Amino acid sequence: MTGKITTNIRNLKKMSNIRVGFIGLGVMGSEMAGHLQASKYELTVFNRSEKNRTNWKNKFKGRVSSSLQEIAESSNVIILCISKDEDVEEVINGNEGMLKNLKEGTIIIDHSTTSSELPIKMNKLLNPLNIQFIDAPISGGQAGAESGQLSVMAGGDEQSFDKVKEIINIYSKFAKYMGKSGSGQLTKMVNQICIAGLIQALSEGINFSEKVGLNSRNVFEVISKGAAQSWQMENRWESMLLDEYDHGFAVDLMKKDLGIIIKRAEKSGINLDITKIIDGFYTEIQDANGGRWDTSSLLRRIQRLIK
Repeated sequence: MTGKITTNIRNLKKMSNIRVGFIGLGVMGSEMAGHLQASKYELTVFNRSEKNRTNWKNKFKGRVSSSLQEIAESSNVIILCISKDEDVEEVINGNEGMLKNLKEGTIIIDHSTTSSELPIKMNKLLNPLNIQFIDAPISGGQAGAESGQLSVMAGGDEQSFDKVKEIINIYSKFAKYMGKSGSGQLTKMVNQICIAGLIQALSEGINFSEKVGLNSRNVFEVISKGAAQSWQMENRWESMLLDEYDHGFAVDLMKKDLGIIIKRAEKSGINLDITKIIDGFYTEIQDANGGRWDTSSLLRRIQRLIK
């Protein structure tokens, strides 16, 4: 125990002069950066959309930058919360990216959901400059971002993760080092595989309950307290019964994630029969202009889209 306390004190000392840059002020990133703004750390944020920058500044009263170069020059920890592989590469190594302005010793924490190959590629680019890239995708949705209760799964250099874990803990309830570069993204793939299956099962369960004439509110109040309980059930059964899907994690984003997962599985010869079927269901929802609906709209597909 003494050794652990000593290590924590050493890490805190190393973090005492940290200046944080945060890139990506979407639904999740805006709230995460808001938690950081209320913390002890000096924070500067950036978003490509001026509207998002303005909205964040009005809400959280923090320092906003108008360029990636300024973020790179003023920060020694940089947090990304954007979308896909191409976006991360553009932010770091694009024509207007940060690469030439990054300081030696900088640690980049990437909370985007990407391929597992991207963080390996980024570390090959950045490590010779004494810069570390940690792949640290998140789970918990908009509600988790707002409450600071996200789960974080991290891959990359373990010592670098230890240095920035106290920062991550500001907007998360649990953060764990998963292994070498890419391990965080592979863990997020497992997360999304499980979520897709859970939501489809929940949708079928609700539909069955309705069709056989049960009081579905009573049904889910009961079974959500037993072995069938899950985060999806606890947080989505009521909105699903009300046919409300203008919230939460968008179908378009889940489709992006499942595409990455299926490609990785095919590369490794891994069977994902159920996940591929559900990916097809989400395609049907997109075709019905439901790309911005919450992923729990799999129930709407069953009840309203299937002919």
